[in-house]
Amino acid sequence: MKGDIRADHIPVNKYVFAVLGLIDMTVTEVSGLEDELQTTELPDRTRASGGNRGPTEFEITIPAHHLAEQIAMELWFRESQDPVLPSYKKPCTLTLKSISGNTVYSISLIGVFPMKRGTPDLDMSNEGELAGIVWSMSADDVIVAAAA
Repeated sequence: MKGDIRADHIPVNKYVFAVLGLIDMTVTEVSGLEDELQTTELPDRTRASGGNRGPTEFEITIPAHHLAEQIAMELWFRESQDPVLPSYKKPCTLTLKSISGNTVYSISLIGVFPMKRGTPDLDMSNEGELAGIVWSMSADDVIVAAAA
């Protein structure tokens, strides 16, 4: 494999997750995004495209001690609850940058809202790992753009 991978790769720890209209957030983890085409199985045991994609679900983790960011997420979560506000779906961007910053892989997420909040398991015998709040998110559409 040596020599097959071009220089200036995009590492998994160099990214920015931004939500339009919310404060800048420190997102320590973003789960993989799966954008799946709806398909149907045909009688001849082959598969055909249904033509549509379903919503995409993913998770983000924000440090629990980043209180301003947690408050922003809580307010957004409240927008998504009854009575649901018209502003509850927000556009987001996930930007992955190469080591030099010259290559960018950008993902636009349309119609995003938080569906669930989860706290970490707590354990007094732990050495003191960073506590993060995990937010389960839903996106209506995923648009990928790469730029060099």
